[in-house]
Amino acid sequence: MSKAELVLLHAPSNYDFRRRAVIYGPISDVIPSSPIFEMYPIGFMSIAGYLEKNKVSTRIVNIANRMLSEPDFDVESFISKLRPAAFGIDLHWLPHAQGSLELARVVKSLHPDIPVIFGGLSSTYFYEELITYPQVDYVMRGDSTEEPMLRLMKAIRAGGGFESVPNLSWKTAGGSINHNALSWIPDQLDDIPLDYGYPIKSVIKYRSLSGVVPFNNWLEYPITAVFTCRGCSLNCRSCGGSKFAYKEMCGRERIAYRSPALLANDIHSIQRFLNGPVFIIGDIRQAGDGYAHELLSILKQKKPKGPIVIELFGPAGEDFFGEVSEAIPRYNVQLSTESHSEEIRKAFGKGWKNGEIESTVKAALKHNCERFDLFYMIGLPKQDYESVMQTVEYAGSLLGDYGSKARLHPHISPLAPFIDPGSHVFAQPEEYGYRLRFRSLEEHRQALLAPAWNQMLNYETQWMDRSEIADASYEAAVRLNRIKADFGLIEEEAARQVETRISRDRGLVAALDREALQGKSLSVQREMELCAAATMSKKELEWPARSFIRNMPKIIWNLCQAG
Repeated sequence: MSKAELVLLHAPSNYDFRRRAVIYGPISDVIPSSPIFEMYPIGFMSIAGYLEKNKVSTRIVNIANRMLSEPDFDVESFISKLRPAAFGIDLHWLPHAQGSLELARVVKSLHPDIPVIFGGLSSTYFYEELITYPQVDYVMRGDSTEEPMLRLMKAIRAGGGFESVPNLSWKTAGGSINHNALSWIPDQLDDIPLDYGYPIKSVIKYRSLSGVVPFNNWLEYPITAVFTCRGCSLNCRSCGGSKFAYKEMCGRERIAYRSPALLANDIHSIQRFLNGPVFIIGDIRQAGDGYAHELLSILKQKKPKGPIVIELFGPAGEDFFGEVSEAIPRYNVQLSTESHSEEIRKAFGKGWKNGEIESTVKAALKHNCERFDLFYMIGLPKQDYESVMQTVEYAGSLLGDYGSKARLHPHISPLAPFIDPGSHVFAQPEEYGYRLRFRSLEEHRQALLAPAWNQMLNYETQWMDRSEIADASYEAAVRLNRIKADFGLIEEEAARQVETRISRDRGLVAALDREALQGKSLSVQREMELCAAATMSKKELEWPARSFIRNMPKIIWNLCQAG
């Protein structure tokens, strides 16, 4: 088996999830992965591709997914057999705080002489605290670490020169801590090679499929993603990927874009191997109408076969959707509108009017959009319990107006478990009506050991405390679930199963809260072990896709063509 110089490891949100019963509730309902957050960030792909191009062999191992899909998988035994020059562990999303640090501790206990590197947005925010953990040797900061990682690997090879690696926080052999300048902030992304055949090649090279699979259900639902940019034009108040957060954490004054030609090639490269949906991360209009027009013109020539999902950061009109429809025969749309209330939406950082949103839905469906996903959130500024219920009612009215042929799909979920570090709310909670319960990385790591999702929440608002946020989340899920069943978006039996899970979840959460107030031990532990997560079915999020196995002839053919 080939040996990698760098092994990138993705940890579960909680390292001991196989031994601990936890009520995860709705915290991962609107993402493809499970509450273990086993989906690794797309940055793993770009780093691996960049390093491989520059003769640094790199392997991705999704430890979280292997633990989830293989009950007998022995993490310690597996890691003990690896001998790379360095291990890399992502702490991109804060829900990995416990799992990532615990996995790093395991790695360091087995290989005390091999350095451990952390990276990601949460690593960047908490870098000064993170580097003090004994199991962490390096923290790579910033949103574009491909070139800094190459320089770090060269320094590790040479046994020195770390002071010249941009964006790096590091320890000397004596334990003193150094922070190099955050100076690598590229203003364009065209130098990053994205080899979407890398996972397939990795399977052949390292003889492991489960280790590189992006998330647990990916073999059945092989959705992939491409990114338009790093940075953002929006300032959503709780988002750690907002314009404000990128500037404060990563020093990014302007958005870095990938050229339309390369983005179109990325999509074409994926569709050579897979017929699953391709999600374009970032609104293609952010760089201006010219960027969107150029991308769509190229795609029209390339004739994409599979479904493509476009993300909107604001309302769009008929001209735009007409052009999208001509370029992409099968397209879907995602738009996060947060609330039915224009006042709440504006307080969150989006000033759109309901009429604009409704016109957007109408225009997309008129121009052959196969599916339009609308996302609402719970835990927003100025939002109380009754407002959440009004949002659900509004979603039902939209289905009444635009829900024919089951193409409009509304979803609602809480801001959970954490307000993102680096966001406006995390920086100035009182200004937006929030109270943060945790501020440090260690406090968040400890919070992830709580037995239920509502106890993990790092915030409350002036309008709802944690129990009210949980209750509003469950009640909204019940009501929206019933509306979806009435409109034929989900089967009646599936709706009943969701209602049963929610009812059980609510009872267990209430029992845990009572026990916590009374200082009792967890007498509901056994019932928790039987508790299934989710207030909706993951199938509700899925677009049509051909499974990985059914794509195998196409994969083999294209690998042979590539030599």
